[in-house]
Amino acid sequence: MLERTRSKKRTEITFVLPAGHPAGEVSVVGDFNDWRPGAHPMTERPDGSRAVTVTFPVDQHHGFRYLADGGHWLDEEGADGHDGRNCLLHT
Repeated sequence: MLERTRSKKRTEITFVLPAGHPAGEVSVVGDFNDWRPGAHPMTERPDGSRAVTVTFPVDQHHGFRYLADGGHWLDEEGADGHDGRNCLLHT
């Protein structure tokens, strides 16, 4: 799930995964962090879900995916689109 907070010059996107899915560590990787695993690790919330917030300038497009332990890639169903390989995000 993607949670958005917009202002005139920036958009905060909170990437959220449900509790227990998947097991182990997960990070958000994308063209905004040079696809570096661990650059934006997801942390557990009180309800058990995991999340990380990234701030972007407005009116940009980015590709991203979730990367879980063991090299498992996950897609975001609530993404703004998919290009056949990555999830797409419009800020």
